[in-house]
Amino acid sequence: MDNLPSTWEDWVSNFNEWQIRVGFNPDWLGDFDLSIQFDWDRAGDVIEYGDYKGRPKWERSLQVPQQSMRDALVSMITVQGDTEFASVEQQRHLLASAPTDYDRYAAARIMAEEQRHGWQMAYLLMTYFGQQGRREAQKLLERNAQDGDRLLGAFNQPMTHWLDFYCYTMFVDRDGKFQLGMLSTSAFKPLAASMGPMLREESFHLGTGSNGLRRVIKAGIIPLDLLQRYFNKWVSTAHDLFGVDASSSAHWSYVWGVKGRWDERKKLEAGLEVDKEVLNEEARGHYHDEIVKEVEKLNGYLPEDSVKLFVPHENFNRAIGTYKRQKYTTEGTIFEGTDEEWNAYLAAALPSAQDEVDLKEYFKLEWVANKPMSARQIASGIGVDA
Repeated sequence: MDNLPSTWEDWVSNFNEWQIRVGFNPDWLGDFDLSIQFDWDRAGDVIEYGDYKGRPKWERSLQVPQQSMRDALVSMITVQGDTEFASVEQQRHLLASAPTDYDRYAAARIMAEEQRHGWQMAYLLMTYFGQQGRREAQKLLERNAQDGDRLLGAFNQPMTHWLDFYCYTMFVDRDGKFQLGMLSTSAFKPLAASMGPMLREESFHLGTGSNGLRRVIKAGIIPLDLLQRYFNKWVSTAHDLFGVDASSSAHWSYVWGVKGRWDERKKLEAGLEVDKEVLNEEARGHYHDEIVKEVEKLNGYLPEDSVKLFVPHENFNRAIGTYKRQKYTTEGTIFEGTDEEWNAYLAAALPSAQDEVDLKEYFKLEWVANKPMSARQIASGIGVDA
């Protein structure tokens, strides 16, 4: 690691080289401002849960009582930053095949915001965590989703086309919303204060996914059974992103006060007791309930007599945790057949090579309803000439 940055300016210079290396033209950012943003008021001043509850939130890493807690913070910040830059690497090539001008703008804006989020996490590492932080901030720019070496498996998966992109922003980015929300009450104040601006920007990502899928349904070109298979793929990927079911790291993160529950403040106000042994499972359950409601909204655009889209069960197609490689159907029942029958079931429930071939033909048609751009979006210059 010959170019380990010693200052923030050094890291920014390395970031500019990363943009060139992954093929993201900085001109595509338009008037978007890659700046460090904090919401100190939303972060709060007092630790809200865990063993240090009631004490002032830590504003410097040396105030964090134990090295193991500082290491946990570095790991959380690093993973979050890693996902942001990985998303750009996964999505960049899609700009050239955007189905509409609005979609090109939306994808370029999402990638701009993901880069700003990555900046924010790198800034925390560079500013608050010394040599360890500088090393991790540089490694954010050295791993690459296209090489398959990003920290989380979902962020190494190819995003081949725009249907993948819509499902990804609908389901996987929504996991990101939950992760940011759980960090928003962190006892480490600079991390908590980073979350408000990131959450506000993240809402556009989720809207892009739900809006895109709604427009796919309105166009009526993509068969619903094919669309369902892509739901199954990306929802099961997102379920895994919440981590193993009984997580010791989630347990200790709560004890230390560095990462809370989803809607932690509401739960504290309601006096809801915490079960530290199933924190990941609890968050996954909240997420699942939310996407069920979102898919129900999408079904509202289908004819009354149409087969409805659905969210597969949390146990389906899991790659980590208690249900890893277990034979659960999309409805959540145990599959009773042979291994050969199970493999056939799984192949029918997930996108196939033929689906990819068929999509290329559908993409030649008006497969997604158009959405006009606003004057403000046009003036921003985001995604122009991408």
